[in-house]
Amino acid sequence: MRAFRLLAALMLAFALSACGTVSREAFTAQDLGAVAPKGLSDVRFSAADPAASLKFAQDVHRHTAGRKVNVLAISGGGSNGAYGAGVLVGWTEAGNRPDFDIVTGVSTGALTAPFAFLGKDWDRRLTEAYTSEAADRILERRGLDLFFTASIFRNNALRDLVAKYVDPPLLYAVAIEHAKGRRLMIATTNLDTEQAMIWDMGAIASRGDAAALQLFREVLVASASIPGVFPPSLIEVEGPNRTLSEMHVDGSVTTPFFVAPETLLLSILPGQDKTGPGEVSVIVNGQIDGGFGFTKGDALSIVGRSWIAMNKAQMRTHLTANAAFTRRNGGVFRYTAIPDDAKGDFSGLDFASEGRRALFKLGHDLGKSGAAWVAPTDPTSEAKSADRAS
Repeated sequence: MRAFRLLAALMLAFALSACGTVSREAFTAQDLGAVAPKGLSDVRFSAADPAASLKFAQDVHRHTAGRKVNVLAISGGGSNGAYGAGVLVGWTEAGNRPDFDIVTGVSTGALTAPFAFLGKDWDRRLTEAYTSEAADRILERRGLDLFFTASIFRNNALRDLVAKYVDPPLLYAVAIEHAKGRRLMIATTNLDTEQAMIWDMGAIASRGDAAALQLFREVLVASASIPGVFPPSLIEVEGPNRTLSEMHVDGSVTTPFFVAPETLLLSILPGQDKTGPGEVSVIVNGQIDGGFGFTKGDALSIVGRSWIAMNKAQMRTHLTANAAFTRRNGGVFRYTAIPDDAKGDFSGLDFASEGRRALFKLGHDLGKSGAAWVAPTDPTSEAKSADRAS
């Protein structure tokens, strides 16, 4: 019910702030062309662009051919990201956490992804980011300016948090791993094109200057900017004839999580030599199965419950599709999610330290014991078993 109250408050605030705007200069589709951040022309591609996906896949395959490849994808979930952070730290303590060749993230998963990419030596910083009191003020309420802005909360605290933990040493460390052929990718949603934009964060980090650090941080903030809750990020790009300001928001608007371009998975999932098949691990920062909750008859309760059910259904569908694709192409697929019998507020908007620390401990304990990971049911195998039984 607390989740419903939060959603209801947000919906009311949306109605009150409907006249709020973000100032930006208009442009048309004809202005787009080959646009890119200034001086960084090869650091991103649209998920809907097969040619760009193929080019990226070929580059990664050149570095990974001949060895087993591990992929980690981290979903959104707001404050529930503490669960995924805990799983990673617990997995390290279990002693069998791999060094991932590819790490991807959306929303809160984008904030976790750099630390997951850099490995166990960065667990202390990851732990602090999700359990310290620094995140208590993430939902910084507006005053009277609520009526003149496009979001319910300010993003000052979010930007401060990203700036604190994403510093020049982290950028340098990401660039070093990128040079080895490993890849860190973050998804944002470009509202102007209605497409997921995939950012090659290692390529950005390899630039190594202040502009690269600023863009690296901006992409993370953009991916974590839940529409209406936080203001969108305006990212300047150079067009053929002018500078444009693109509007980017939460990556989970267009995808609950993303593993990697399919063209890449086709080349890295089958076992290479004797190293074994590629492995795909997905951290879901939330619960995925439906659960009982009496719904009141008012409009806000109905809309709130419907929103939760819709998001869970989309996650289940995305998990099933990715698991089937991975298995069909010779890989191993597993995921972890907040257990459905866990007690607590999993709306993703509870940033109180107590709640985040409890979620982190839950993830840590499951990650350390190995109980966090499960494999989705394979409908094909079940159908074959039924046929044999009949």
